[in-house]
Amino acid sequence: MEFIELYLPLICLMLVTGLVSGVMAGLMGIGGGIIIVPVLEFSLGFIGVDPEIRMHVAVATSLMTIIPTSISSARAHHKRGAVDFALCRQWGPAMFLGAACGSWIASQVDSVGLSAIFGVVALFVAVKMILPMENIRLTTSVPRGFPGIFSPAIIGTISAMMGIGGGTLGVTTLTIFNVPIHRAVGTATLFGVLIAVPGTIGFIILGQGNMSLPPGSMGFVNMIGFLILSPVTFLAAPIGAKIAHAMTQRQLSMTFGIFLMIVAGRMLYRTFM
Repeated sequence: MEFIELYLPLICLMLVTGLVSGVMAGLMGIGGGIIIVPVLEFSLGFIGVDPEIRMHVAVATSLMTIIPTSISSARAHHKRGAVDFALCRQWGPAMFLGAACGSWIASQVDSVGLSAIFGVVALFVAVKMILPMENIRLTTSVPRGFPGIFSPAIIGTISAMMGIGGGTLGVTTLTIFNVPIHRAVGTATLFGVLIAVPGTIGFIILGQGNMSLPPGSMGFVNMIGFLILSPVTFLAAPIGAKIAHAMTQRQLSMTFGIFLMIVAGRMLYRTFM
């Protein structure tokens, strides 16, 4: 009875979170982490998880959930010819290494610091997507050479620290590099796999031995949360992909930006209040 009273509200909340994050993953090319992290961090408070590691558990669990979600979403976008596999091969190694570094950096930062990073980056991206800046481009094509290594490395590092897939930063970066929004969204779904795999492994290793972790944890990754969220987000992602291809470029950008603005406000409020 005590178990039901303690975990049933959390399980119900995770089911709803998984459904919403899965749809948003397919809709905006994100791995769902931009939703999962703040909601899971808030939810872990209901079962008494130490505030000092709540954000770490939320970020790590989110990254593991992103793996199947990104695969599902990428398959749906690939069917519509919207995934640039050549670019993924070009950016993959730097993004993979960046994600591994990001998980280590995140393990050294406290929960307040992680919340601040999450909120600031989400706010920056939201402003870019909301403002009518579709025609602003830094280049006419995706750069090669050092910029072609630097950009994916930064995306991987920051995304792993935030517990998000490649969509939040990847879509923004690709559109600045003159990639059409629908192709940017589709390609960014595959970035999620490149980021989530090394990030998850890092958080599992770095969280070993922490006595404050909630039950069912493997390092900083909480397997209970993963097992609830993962199948729901996986099944819901194709719904979002279908909606995305029915929207105009401006509608998709505005939806992405407004959503991120709400999330950023919540995380910054948690940081400074």
